[in-house]
Amino acid sequence: MMNKKGLLNILVLFLILLLLPVILKKYHVNMLTEIVIFALYAVSYNLLLGYAGLLSFGHAMFFGLAAFVTGISIIHIKGIGLIEAVILGVMAALIAGVIIGSLLLRHKGSYFALLTLAFNALFYAIATKWHSITGGDDGLNVLRPPINLGFTEISVGTVQQFYYFTLIIIGAAIVFSWIFTYTAMGKTVLLMRENEERMKFLGYSTNIARLILFIFTGALAGLAGSFYTLHFQFVSISAISVEMTTAVLLMTFVGGTRTFWGPILGTLVYITLQNYLSTITDRWPLFMGIIFVLMVLFIPGGLSGLIINLWDRLKKEKTLVAEGNR
Repeated sequence: MMNKKGLLNILVLFLILLLLPVILKKYHVNMLTEIVIFALYAVSYNLLLGYAGLLSFGHAMFFGLAAFVTGISIIHIKGIGLIEAVILGVMAALIAGVIIGSLLLRHKGSYFALLTLAFNALFYAIATKWHSITGGDDGLNVLRPPINLGFTEISVGTVQQFYYFTLIIIGAAIVFSWIFTYTAMGKTVLLMRENEERMKFLGYSTNIARLILFIFTGALAGLAGSFYTLHFQFVSISAISVEMTTAVLLMTFVGGTRTFWGPILGTLVYITLQNYLSTITDRWPLFMGIIFVLMVLFIPGGLSGLIINLWDRLKKEKTLVAEGNR
């Protein structure tokens, strides 16, 4: 069951995030919005990798598909509101998840990973060649529409306005994902990763459970992709490239797959380092690569694993000191 402490921590964090735009500069609020968006992307990937044990090299196909569908909808559907454009993007990712998941989840391990890579390459090729719709290498410039409530419209044109909108929607999606891990379905996926044969023996349909998770994580990645387009007001083939999957893979591994919140921490570190190093040198990918190779070699459990180990060590030392003083 969900613990009250976890819910309290979420509430405190949410209140802090609400107050940050008051003290931060516009540049930092912009970066914080990016972190929130990619945090959901990393959480969706960790549900697939950390919870189900499914290594995917094609998670960007959901992210990029929704990003393009949202951008194309805004450009070609006259009078469409922001919410409607996001819904269309997420629905596209969800439908893709149903179709691709039905084909892929018969396979496991390296076969599954390579097939996701192949499908990602297919989506990337379509985005590149269908220049009249996607803009190809040039991408699409997108004007962020207002939120249409029927009786009124709410503008999210400023950095602060869009940040608050992103925090509410993406934050709710992350919390929902966290709640999902405590449900019977979430526990089934975790147990399936540990011993799939035993789960089959107990009467569970592991293929259906895996398909539901695949569709769910695809929809979450799609939601992040839609907000990616709205945030940058631009979408290009980089959103659906293998590099976008590599980025989320690094965020997840840096933060750690052992905990739900690890990838969020990894996203914070990744985006902050990327923005900081890119202002110093054009060779920032090289330094990023070195940093992450060192982290994988010396901190295999990720930053969350390191924090947990340090916390456990501190508790043991306090216990020993308390026993010694008796």
